[in-house]
Amino acid sequence: MAGIDNLPPLRDVIATHGLSARKSLGQNFLLDLNLTAKIARQAGDLTETDVLEIGPGPGGLTRGLLAEGARKVLAIEKDHRCLPALAEIAAAYPGRLEVIEGDALEINPLEHLTPPIRIAANLPYNVGTELLVRWLTPKEWPPFWSSMTLMFQREVAERIVATPGSKAYGRLAVLSQWRSDARIAISLPPGAFTPPPKVSSAVVHLTALPAPRYEADAKTLEYVVAKAFNQRRKMLRAALKGVHPDIEDLLTRAGISPTERAEQVSLEQFCALARALKDARA
Repeated sequence: MAGIDNLPPLRDVIATHGLSARKSLGQNFLLDLNLTAKIARQAGDLTETDVLEIGPGPGGLTRGLLAEGARKVLAIEKDHRCLPALAEIAAAYPGRLEVIEGDALEINPLEHLTPPIRIAANLPYNVGTELLVRWLTPKEWPPFWSSMTLMFQREVAERIVATPGSKAYGRLAVLSQWRSDARIAISLPPGAFTPPPKVSSAVVHLTALPAPRYEADAKTLEYVVAKAFNQRRKMLRAALKGVHPDIEDLLTRAGISPTERAEQVSLEQFCALARALKDARA
């Protein structure tokens, strides 16, 4: 036995199907099934839940999610080489795993899943941040997901949970903490992966809040935060120049000194600025 099911160990699966992680796809495989099961448990009780997984690769986390009782797993995989290995998992868990070959940025998971839905993924490094921002900024809130359990480079994970005044604080912290509770659940060394990446990794767990912490328009907030942190060393009146002719007045109205830098501005202040900017544009 492989520890969590009757399927072969992942090293054997990789050897059988000739799978090697591709840098171009941002792949780093987790082969320790005890570890993938531990990550799956961080997602919470899955017994009455559908799970969206992006980039399952040979299926280590997929097996963990199914073994932990997920009602259904939708696995979106861009690499066609992994499909035979995932098909073997689907056969071992009849009716509970659906695999779609394609780009996660182009597929609507709601066409394949039934709420409640959680997201759990060892995200490919090259699309992880883009997917996270997309999931955090839908037009409607609450979102389709109730929680996300996601693996990132440690540096990215720290940016998600960072507080104002720290070097890691930026766009990801503001967007993540605006609408969710975020915490680092597990830290992983490079040696846990095949091939070992050059950096450490971490699993972040985000729980969707019923409503945002402060009122703001998602697109406006995302826009102003991106502008502010794009030139984080500059004073905000300079970094946000061009956003609005009266940007200094809008900053003051939001309780922010125009000479402040972005990393010193709280989530509440950024939301106030987003509201002021939207009102000024109306």
